[in-house]
Amino acid sequence: MAAKVFESIGKLGLGLAVAGGVVNSALYNVDAGHRAVIFDRFRGVQDVVVGEGTHFLIPWVQKPIIFDCRSRPRNVPVITGSKDLQNVNITLRILFRPVTAQLPRIFTSIGEDYDERVLPSITTEILKSVVARFDAGELITQRELVSRQVSEDLTERAATFGLILDDVSLTHLTFGKEFTEAVEMKQVAQQEAERARFIVEKAEQQKKAAVISAEGDSKAAELIANSLATAGDGLIELRKLEAAEDIAYQLSRSRNITYLPSGQSVLLQLPQ
Repeated sequence: MAAKVFESIGKLGLGLAVAGGVVNSALYNVDAGHRAVIFDRFRGVQDVVVGEGTHFLIPWVQKPIIFDCRSRPRNVPVITGSKDLQNVNITLRILFRPVTAQLPRIFTSIGEDYDERVLPSITTEILKSVVARFDAGELITQRELVSRQVSEDLTERAATFGLILDDVSLTHLTFGKEFTEAVEMKQVAQQEAERARFIVEKAEQQKKAAVISAEGDSKAAELIANSLATAGDGLIELRKLEAAEDIAYQLSRSRNITYLPSGQSVLLQLPQ
């Protein structure tokens, strides 16, 4: 009896294990922000897009292909030429996601790695087309216009592949070595020209100051001559008295000067 009981329990456990394996293989999960496309071995890719949650499928007949439908970033570097034949290095940052309703078509015509197959090629195509319309200088001064034009053209082009571009921005824009050196030389020349103009203006101001000073000295000499002609030697004597008064004031403030009365005998006690 005991042997039969254990044999029954073993068969039951084996049956439960098999049933559990079958049930587990018939379930699959779709995480948040993801969608699933079902591939059927007999009917091919199904047109129905499966949403988030846990779902059933036919084991060994159907297979779920999970797609991430959230916005993802991608940087695409491109080397192209401007309208004036200058080499331009541009890096474009793209936020993209697939159109949920078109996932079966994307999987059938492009594959799971659709971003690797589509984005680099269409981004290079659009950037070369847009950049070729602008000169190197315009790419700098009209960068917002260039970015907007690239965004519009690239969004329209990506829509044909079932992709949505949430954001397109130019993150890196540099030019070739020759153009960079030419710009630097131009800036140096402009600075030298500004410096030369400043020196010329400074010399002109100094010249004007010298003329004004000479005119002032001439006017002062003329006034002095007129005063001498009018007052005679009185003006000279007045200037002498003013000069003597100033000298006496300066000497009185010095500690090394001693005044002795004039016209009187003064006895000095000198050491022996």
